[in-house]
Amino acid sequence: MTPDQARFATFVLAALLAFLVVWLLVVGQSIILPIFTAIISVYVLSKAADAMGRLPLLDRLPSLVRRLLVLVGFILCLVAFGFVISTTVDQLMEEAATYRENLAAFAATLADFVGLRSIPTWDQIRNTVFPELDLKDLALGLLGSVTSLGSGIFLVVVYAVFLIAEQGSMAHKLEAAFPMGDRASRIAKLFSETNQKIGDYLAMKTLVNVVLGAVSYVIMLAMGLDFALFWAVMIALFNYIPFVGTVAVLFPILLSLAQFGSLTTTLVLAALLLMAQLISDNVLEPKLFSRQLNLSPFVIIVALSFWTAIWGLPGAILAIPITSMIAIICEAFPATRFIAIFLADRVPGEDPPVERARPRRRAKRVPA
Repeated sequence: MTPDQARFATFVLAALLAFLVVWLLVVGQSIILPIFTAIISVYVLSKAADAMGRLPLLDRLPSLVRRLLVLVGFILCLVAFGFVISTTVDQLMEEAATYRENLAAFAATLADFVGLRSIPTWDQIRNTVFPELDLKDLALGLLGSVTSLGSGIFLVVVYAVFLIAEQGSMAHKLEAAFPMGDRASRIAKLFSETNQKIGDYLAMKTLVNVVLGAVSYVIMLAMGLDFALFWAVMIALFNYIPFVGTVAVLFPILLSLAQFGSLTTTLVLAALLLMAQLISDNVLEPKLFSRQLNLSPFVIIVALSFWTAIWGLPGAILAIPITSMIAIICEAFPATRFIAIFLADRVPGEDPPVERARPRRRAKRVPA
């Protein structure tokens, strides 16, 4: 076989392998997605357990006990999240009539201001734009989504429990699997670097999202918005998605228009929520993140599109951690380092350019 034929065969095999991997990701979504979610969750839980180890009294507890305590808190948060979703869906259906009346009153006021003599009613708009919309079917569909979400959360919790239980024995398994000294140390270094970078990113991102969600909750609660806790959780969750996390702010803004029927109140709420989002994106994140994840902005956009097309919203949330893992692993091996270089914002191993200070010119002495 000539070198050209060998390269062509390698290209064909690589293309077939990529197609097979994508097919497995799509077909095996129900199995693979909870596993990836559990792995990402364990990164955050491990960082939280390490932070607990730096606190007084808690530093005396064994590492496994701290991780189990964090895991119990994680389970309670997931249960509370599911309860908030189911409660919100029920209350939204109960308040739908009130929201419709408020929107009709706001439309009438706006029509008088503009100078229109008559405006279409809500029923006319619904029959024209959404002729086949059935609120009952919509509610059942939402409840079905909540049920499937609950089953997925259960699998994530089960996988996370076993991952945390086996986390302490991973180093021993690496030594047994790769008895050669250089190879074992290289694999151990790869795992350590991956865990450090991904763990730091997820921990800092989670902290920023919690702060943003808490601030948004206080703002919406002070404004008297319905379901403030639910929208705060959604804002914090969507903020994991780069560039498009601000979309979650639009939902409570639209709800405020339906609830209050006042454009002034909606504009005030929108200004406060967007200000909190801007401070989070432009102040908190630049100070907390030290560019742990070296990914090109174009790669981030492509990764978001790819994983969202495969797994939907969960794929969008997991896109950046998964892509970062792939980049770190590719960087560790000479045969695949070129992939990490193309994925990176800057060449791995090179420091970002630093501007050199220009020497100051001495002032010339003026003769007396």
